[in-house]
Amino acid sequence: MSLESEADLPGEAVLAGTLPEALRAELVAFRRDLHMHPELGNQEFRTTAAIKARLEKAGLAPRVLAIGTGLVCDIGDLDGVHPMLALRADIDALPIPDTKSECSYRSTVPDRAHACGHDVHTTVVLGAGLVLAELHRQGKLPRPVRLLFQPAEEVLPGGAADAIECGVLEGVGQIIAVHCDPRVDAGKIGLRAGAITSACDRLEIALDGPGGHTARPHLTTDLVTAAARVITDVPALVSRRVDSRSGLAVTWGRIESGHAPNVIPQHAELSGTVRCLDIEAWRQAPDIVHAAIDEIANLYRAKSEINYVRGVPPVVNDAGVTELLRDAMVARRGVEAVEDTEQSLGGEDFSWYLEHVPGAMARLGVRTPGERTVRDLHQGDFDADESAITVGVELFTAAALLEGGV
Repeated sequence: MSLESEADLPGEAVLAGTLPEALRAELVAFRRDLHMHPELGNQEFRTTAAIKARLEKAGLAPRVLAIGTGLVCDIGDLDGVHPMLALRADIDALPIPDTKSECSYRSTVPDRAHACGHDVHTTVVLGAGLVLAELHRQGKLPRPVRLLFQPAEEVLPGGAADAIECGVLEGVGQIIAVHCDPRVDAGKIGLRAGAITSACDRLEIALDGPGGHTARPHLTTDLVTAAARVITDVPALVSRRVDSRSGLAVTWGRIESGHAPNVIPQHAELSGTVRCLDIEAWRQAPDIVHAAIDEIANLYRAKSEINYVRGVPPVVNDAGVTELLRDAMVARRGVEAVEDTEQSLGGEDFSWYLEHVPGAMARLGVRTPGERTVRDLHQGDFDADESAITVGVELFTAAALLEGGV
């Protein structure tokens, strides 16, 4: 693989490592293969094998994680001077059907789809690894790099915690990642120092009480009414018990109760998510939510059983690493290729890595410029402008080269 220097960008550094056309085409084909064969969290055996085979073909030595899926691959050796930079990708898909009607690479697996762009993330890190490995062979890589392909991002509390237990951060000084953003044009990235995502937890509630005839609700625990009041009153109570700027919000996704119109049931179930913009409020959230649920349930004489499942804290981008990504993108594509972005209410387990080492996540634009239809994340028709793969590879390779002082 031949790597050429880029044409000069006015006022910016000239970096090695542009992608040959053959590699661009190969990466698009690799992404489409992953898109056609999506695998759920902790089941990514085919995906892991495909990544491993391509890295080995490039002369690298990837190591499958002890949990059975996912892998790491180091390029260069630790020298005690230059901190290792980790490039992280998540590799799992979602349990939803691919609804794209006219697409040659739509999912071949029923009720499975890469509807969050993890196939793009994976391909970006793979492509960056191939480019950086060649630069290392040429003596042009100034710092060691670790490729991290993480399983089970979509499974709370996230596969990142398991990956960390496997030692993926040993020797790592900084970590970076991208996430597809269908609101940003391909060719651009969105950056934000500080919190860029939300905390996300899962909430499951069971309400119980003696049922009865709908003609005599005063002799029963009216569970349907109790459940309805939990649904409407708990979010309102929670939002009034923390600073409103924290964005603590309870949103319901499921309610189930009863089987007949004239029978008050004995059992009701609700489930939803708890999201929060502020990490301190997130730490208080379980106690606040528990108290609000018990308060409403007791008012209607319902017994409540609460399963509060801790998910992920917000991704809080380190200011210095965020500037590294900004400098890298400017060096590759100019200042117009970077835009500021707001904090999202989506959750991302990349946050667990940032509890240990400084890092940052960029939003990778995947919307075709001029396209009016937004193919949102976690929807069956999601797709990405594949030119974003090259942009992501350029971003990561530049970050590795710039931090080393090239």
